[in-house]
Amino acid sequence: MSAFHALRLKALTLAQRLTLLFVAIASAVLLGLGAVVARSVQQHFEDLDMDVLSGKMELITQALQNVATPQDLTGLAHQLARSLVGHHGLEVLLLDADQSVLFATAHASFDPQQVVAQARQALPGAVLWPLEAHTYRVLAARLATAVKDAQGQRAEVFVAAGIDIGHHQAFMQAFLHTLWWFVAGGAVLTAVLSGWAVRRGLAPLLEMRTQAQGITAQQLGHRLHLQHLPVEMAELAQSLNNMLARLEDAFTRLSAFSSDIAHELRTPVSNLMTQTQVALSRARSADDYRNVLESNLEEFERMARMMADMLLLAKADHGLVLPRLETLDMAQEVRTVLDYFEMLAEEKNLSLQLTGDATLMADRLMLRRALSNLISNAVRHAVAGSVIRVELQNLADQLEISVTNQGETIAPEHLERVFDRFFRVDPARQRGHEVAQEGQQEMDSATPQRAGHAVYPAARAEGTGLGLAITRSIVQAHGGRISAQSDHGVTTFSIRQPDL
Repeated sequence: MSAFHALRLKALTLAQRLTLLFVAIASAVLLGLGAVVARSVQQHFEDLDMDVLSGKMELITQALQNVATPQDLTGLAHQLARSLVGHHGLEVLLLDADQSVLFATAHASFDPQQVVAQARQALPGAVLWPLEAHTYRVLAARLATAVKDAQGQRAEVFVAAGIDIGHHQAFMQAFLHTLWWFVAGGAVLTAVLSGWAVRRGLAPLLEMRTQAQGITAQQLGHRLHLQHLPVEMAELAQSLNNMLARLEDAFTRLSAFSSDIAHELRTPVSNLMTQTQVALSRARSADDYRNVLESNLEEFERMARMMADMLLLAKADHGLVLPRLETLDMAQEVRTVLDYFEMLAEEKNLSLQLTGDATLMADRLMLRRALSNLISNAVRHAVAGSVIRVELQNLADQLEISVTNQGETIAPEHLERVFDRFFRVDPARQRGHEVAQEGQQEMDSATPQRAGHAVYPAARAEGTGLGLAITRSIVQAHGGRISAQSDHGVTTFSIRQPDL
């Protein structure tokens, strides 16, 4: 049954839920207030009845103190009859020790045994007794007289004073009946007013919904208006605007990434097709076919590296790249990487220099790959005869690794994107495809060795365009950050790694 009610509740709109909530709260408040008032009125009636009953019981007690002989009981009856004149609904019954009636008002037909039992219990308050068609609030007591028996003990009588509470009950019944109608009317009025107030209060939310419906993949730059919104909804709208900004940025990057990857894959695929078509255009020797296959193998290897790098970046984006930390001698690690690039640097007349010393908790293979990418980038863009410097510097609670080379200055607008996937500062991104076209033209007239190895040399030298993006992912996986600076022909990539 609870599941059914939960399903019914889910089918309600927010305005309906709020209206029902307001109605429930208003009804509960009215019912609670009515219960408090009813209890207060009831207690007031009880207090009035007790005042009357206590006063009459005190009068009877004083009158019994003057009863010294049995004959005085007759005068007592007359005195009580006179004192009760004008008290409508008040009944008094006076019994002796043998439960004989000494005095009784016209309608005091209480059960003597019940009177005696109630008086012997000596309860502090009154009790309700139904009598015929009426209900009485009765106060019973056992009182002593001045008459003494043969043993010298004062004789006792039993007194019951009751007051008809029918008019009180009738009033309370009418009051509760009126209360129920008032609560019902208040609930209906609350529903009407709450519905109007909720619709008016939710009007900005409906306006936000209308604005949000106009946002599409082609209009991610649209933002929700914050003017004239309540504070709570303004905060919600601002959060949605921030989300839209993140989505727009991610969508832009995804679109650029899709375009870049299509371009990067198109070039090697085009080269493979071109070389294969040229090779099949006429009969060739086994060495010619071997050269073509070797060239194709290089393209396949490049594509395989690109896919492996993209898989690594995808894992890094989802936090699946977990470093295996160990204590590393950073100077030794940098020397190992520099030794690898030493021959290539000599070919370009470059000098490799390391300064500083430090230790760091990091993943050895991942860190070497990040350093290799930075040094490879520096070697590729450094001018001949310059020095590539790798500096290790211990700061307060982190290690800074900087790689500096001399070459062309990177424009400030490009510095913000150098770590993006497939981004290259050099706009000549079609060179590989152009070389492939040249290779096709030369292949028919050139020797097999030139045809097999001249195709796409520039593209192979440039790599996959993912090196710096992978470096950033590795640094971020270690909890660090990487930045780039370029000014007056000097470019520096800096890694700041916290001391784990």
